[in-house]
Amino acid sequence: MRILAYRFSAFGDVAMTMPVFREFLEQNPNVEIVIVTRSNFEALFTDLERVIFKGIDLDDYKGFLGLRKLAKELLDEFRPNYIADLHDVIRTKILDKIYVRKGHRVFKINKGKEEKEELTDVWNLDKIQLKKTVERYADVFREMGFRVELSHQLRPQSNEKSGIGFAPFAQHKGKMLPLEKSFELVKILAQKYPIYFFGGGKNETETLENWERQIPNTKSLAGKLNLSEELKKIAQLEVMISMDSANMHLASIVGTRCISIWSSTHPYAGFLGFGQSEDDVVQINDLTCRPCSVFGDKECYRGDWACLEEISVQQIIDKI
Repeated sequence: MRILAYRFSAFGDVAMTMPVFREFLEQNPNVEIVIVTRSNFEALFTDLERVIFKGIDLDDYKGFLGLRKLAKELLDEFRPNYIADLHDVIRTKILDKIYVRKGHRVFKINKGKEEKEELTDVWNLDKIQLKKTVERYADVFREMGFRVELSHQLRPQSNEKSGIGFAPFAQHKGKMLPLEKSFELVKILAQKYPIYFFGGGKNETETLENWERQIPNTKSLAGKLNLSEELKKIAQLEVMISMDSANMHLASIVGTRCISIWSSTHPYAGFLGFGQSEDDVVQINDLTCRPCSVFGDKECYRGDWACLEEISVQQIIDKI
């Protein structure tokens, strides 16, 4: 039995599929999954048996004709029994329609858009926990008729753990602790623990290398490791400190505890890392405007970024 699944989006969203696949395949030993996503995400899935990775460059499949070409190539190569749309955006909706017209049944994720719009309405004072994204992924397989019971437990991949990882960056300002607070945090923690910095891109690498020069007992790994090496290092950490970003989900993949920092976003939207504890969440709880965004990409409604500025360094230290 073979399932063709696709998710083309951000790194963290794709990383969240991995623990779901792992537990789904353990509970359904006669199934294999073909995951179609961006080529540079391959290392996320290398440890999974019965997962076939198909990396693509989306620039090679532009427009309707390009997607029709992709749909045909995937059918010819893999001949799936089921098709799982784990993304549900315009590009995948087109793929879905092509497959339906060819007589295939397509099962797609319910992202809960209306629920999330209500959750992020700053005038909504009745905030509730929405279904976790990993459960939304699992629901796709359940709709196919398969049994899936997620454990929501970390699985440490290393018995020897030491040091603290710190990933101070995020894609959007609304998800990132001010750098001066991050710098202060590292100065305090590095007096007691070795600190390893994680990041990517030229600007982040330069910043973290500058911090390494200024703060003893720290080491920047930004730009020095490929994804496989990064996962191996995170597995060896005692704890990771991350924003609401991909590094939290990488920690989940390798079973490392993560202290996560949330500001304009909120775990209620369902994106807390698989197996991570709500006790390790750092956030300002008494701001009624939170969350104002699912992805942290909106400007501050109040104009003062209180959700970021009011987080204290001591709050994070206390979680260690």
